Amino acid sequence: MLLPLITLPYLLRVLGFSNYGIVILAASLVAYFQSITDYSFKITATRDVAVFRNSPEKLNIIYSKVLIVKGMFLIFSFFIITTIVLLYPPFYEERTVFFLTMPLLLGYGLFPEWFFQGIEKMKYISLLNIGIKLFFTICVFIFITEKEDYWIYPLLQSAGFIGAGLVGQYILIKKYKIKFRWLHFKMVRNTIKDNFPIFINQFLPNLYNNTNTLLLGIFTTTYLVGIYDALKKIIDLCVVLLNVVSRVFFPFLNRKKDAFPKYRNLMLGLGLLLAALPILGYPLVFWYLDMEYKNALLILILLSLSIIGYTAYDIFGLNYFIIRRKDKLVMKNTILSSLIGFVLAFPFIYFFNIIGAAANLLIARFLMGGHLWFKWKYDEAN
Repeated sequence: MLLPLITLPYLLRVLGFSNYGIVILAASLVAYFQSITDYSFKITATRDVAVFRNSPEKLNIIYSKVLIVKGMFLIFSFFIITTIVLLYPPFYEERTVFFLTMPLLLGYGLFPEWFFQGIEKMKYISLLNIGIKLFFTICVFIFITEKEDYWIYPLLQSAGFIGAGLVGQYILIKKYKIKFRWLHFKMVRNTIKDNFPIFINQFLPNLYNNTNTLLLGIFTTTYLVGIYDALKKIIDLCVVLLNVVSRVFFPFLNRKKDAFPKYRNLMLGLGLLLAALPILGYPLVFWYLDMEYKNALLILILLSLSIIGYTAYDIFGLNYFIIRRKDKLVMKNTILSSLIGFVLAFPFIYFFNIIGAAANLLIARFLMGGHLWFKWKYDEAN
């Protein structure tokens, strides 16, 4: 989690905010399709593995369903991304960066994080993630030495994630004796249908999250994309920490639902702390990023406060209503909040550029988390 903090200031200094922004623009397009390729298996497959962890036959079926569905959506994603890049001139000019970013999807698709979470063997996820980060960090300092080396960044990322995905698959097959089986089309179709509500819940946040970055690149400049992403990287590290805690507790809360109040209090405290730290430490943040942009503090405050909304969404969405199989309630909440965030992104970014992007993220996250909090209060009262 700390290794990206080592490379970020180096990349900003060597590549500059504009070239760094090009890399981030490509990553934001691919991120839409990461959710499509994953198709909510990080939640549904984790949940199924946690329940059937002692049944080898069931685990083989779950594994096979995941690989088949992910493979189908991976091919679809490659086709759509290629079409967009070839047809949109600004993307076509930087096609090398976009095409080198695409293989990230293959790495994400291969990495069996859902399995290790389900059997509560988080050490494999930690070790492989550390391996990716170490590989990437070392290679950044070796191979990226001048402004024109920005295309190497996505190449290194893709290579690292594909390597981790292959190692993860090897562990599944050799250590846990998981076997792939071709499944009847009806079972695959039912899997796609059953996962759809949670998929929508996981995909739609991209409508406000990644759209902010894409619209900044379209309406403004890649320089502002670089500024926005550099500040958001600091906030994303806080969100990653929240997600790590959440995923550790997810299988446990599936079995021990009465532990939710303690989990809720823990996460609320952690969320408030993580929201306050970047704001209180803003001089250190700007020194670290070598950033002198005039509106940087306002943007940092808006992005930091969005952590509170995200925390509420995690507590009452993933680890309360979804655990209680109220997937559709969470889906409807996500659809409404994400669509509002998506619609607001256009006028906000067009008229207020980077400040509008930060404000839009804040509004969308508070809508998502706040509405679920009200639903939880109603559920508790009845």
